[in-house]
Amino acid sequence: MPAETVVITGATAGVGRATARAFARRRARIGLLARGVDGLKATAAEVQQAGGEALALPTEIADADAVESAATAVERQFGPIDIWINCAMATIFAPVHSIEPEEFRRATEVTYLGFVYGTMAALRRMRPRNRGTIVQVGSALAYRAVPLQAPYCGAKHAIRGFTDSLRSELEHEHSRVHLTMVQMPALNTPQFDWARNKMPRRPKPLGTIFQPEVAADAIVFAAHARRREIYVGGPTVEAIIANKLAPGFLDRVLAHRAVGGQLARAPAPADRPDNLFAPVAGDHGAHGRFDDRAKGVSAELWLAKHRPLLLAGGIGVIGLLAAVFFGGARAAPRSAAQRPPRWS
Repeated sequence: MPAETVVITGATAGVGRATARAFARRRARIGLLARGVDGLKATAAEVQQAGGEALALPTEIADADAVESAATAVERQFGPIDIWINCAMATIFAPVHSIEPEEFRRATEVTYLGFVYGTMAALRRMRPRNRGTIVQVGSALAYRAVPLQAPYCGAKHAIRGFTDSLRSELEHEHSRVHLTMVQMPALNTPQFDWARNKMPRRPKPLGTIFQPEVAADAIVFAAHARRREIYVGGPTVEAIIANKLAPGFLDRVLAHRAVGGQLARAPAPADRPDNLFAPVAGDHGAHGRFDDRAKGVSAELWLAKHRPLLLAGGIGVIGLLAAVFFGGARAAPRSAAQRPPRWS
């Protein structure tokens, strides 16, 4: 199989970092887009060590021209882009009344418009060739918002609406460019140590936590499976279904549980740097501080990956049961009352 050319935004930490490693093991040629130079150097070294090729491109994801220039550089170095993965994000842990307009704007520009600009750059190259895949890294919060993360939840909702609209446009023109979205659960990433926080305590993930490698596995699968959408982790499925069935009840549950549920006991350091407007220096890797609580597998992802086999097996079982039932019914002896009369 020829090596794929892949672009990953937000490639230096968390899910983006784990995804870069996963594609490197497939010998991919990877364009790494992020702001932090330290993280880019470290990620590029890991990609090359794992067997892939890396092009580290310091990029402001919220700048459309910068994203376009990075896409041009990737194709100049590696050839046509096969897969584009939008993964960059920024968030603020705070109630809406304490967020400044420029902070809200910045989080939206990175988390929502960064996806839009990345998608547009990919489409400029993929549509004329009539091939390629764009993966939008989403969240359960794209369906069910939580308190203290209004900028992030709003951006994820916007990404889902943008993606659905674009998907219909591609379908209208019979395009072979594939667009997919992967909805993630809470993940053990460094965002909880470098996101802007206006709360008195340190932020933490809400509910069951999964390792970023689970997310990376789902992204690699989505990039090749041509599925419309993939849910990762039981909490993602539960949140989406619960919000469809009883959104008002879920409002009240989250009001009582989700504020304290997103705050650790430890107080937040007053001088902690954050990455909202500028990258935090250093290499922060893929994992956050929750390794002791994070799950390394997702049953829902396993079911999604094995859906054809499960469907075939289910149809086979149904067929076998039907054959046994109807065959037994045909073979059952009739009672005397049911037998037709004998005429002399």
